[in-house]
Amino acid sequence: MYTVHTLFVEMSTGAQAATASNNSLPAQNFDFFLVLDFEATCDSATKIVPQEIIEFPVLKINGKTFETETEFHTYVQPTANPRLTPFCTELTGITQDKVDGKPTLQETMKIFEKWMEEQGFLDGRCSFVFVTCGDWDLKTMLPGQCSHFRIHLPQYFKTWINIKRTFQHVMGQYPKEDLMGMLKGLSITHQGRHHSGIDDCRNIANILKALAERGCIFQPTYRL
Repeated sequence: MYTVHTLFVEMSTGAQAATASNNSLPAQNFDFFLVLDFEATCDSATKIVPQEIIEFPVLKINGKTFETETEFHTYVQPTANPRLTPFCTELTGITQDKVDGKPTLQETMKIFEKWMEEQGFLDGRCSFVFVTCGDWDLKTMLPGQCSHFRIHLPQYFKTWINIKRTFQHVMGQYPKEDLMGMLKGLSITHQGRHHSGIDDCRNIANILKALAERGCIFQPTYRL
């Protein structure tokens, strides 16, 4: 049995007050935003082929309050190149013991599909869209690995918001430093470790909310 971390965030009195203050946020076209940021095998000297996802985090963001309701998070066992490089560990903070014995990507995709079903995303009860920092996660990384290992890629992964493009639209300039540049441009303090997938998701979520507070109505920026 694999343990996948799912955090349910209960709304406290303070959060309820914050929700009331969020009534001024613009109405969105989606009930929920799913913030996603993969980490993958990598090396500084050579290109790893195939590159494999080793961290799979997703935040479920309420489209009215822009608060996180649930987190899906698991580390993933790479199979073609199961040993992480020192560079990869230094960059991401992911050590070998964190991925050893964890579900493979094929198993993770099945677990995530079940999570999506439990959240009501697969029966039409609510609308949602993925949010990423760039197009790499869902244009290159996931489709490439699914193709290599002959894993089915669900249709819902084929539309997303590249928040860097949205930031450019709202702020008038493309973020040269990616995530850190957007945080700086919006005067948001960085939280956690950069290149930790779950921490990057939380920072992207803060950017998402800050752009909404500036009147942004989010639209998909890419479809496969």
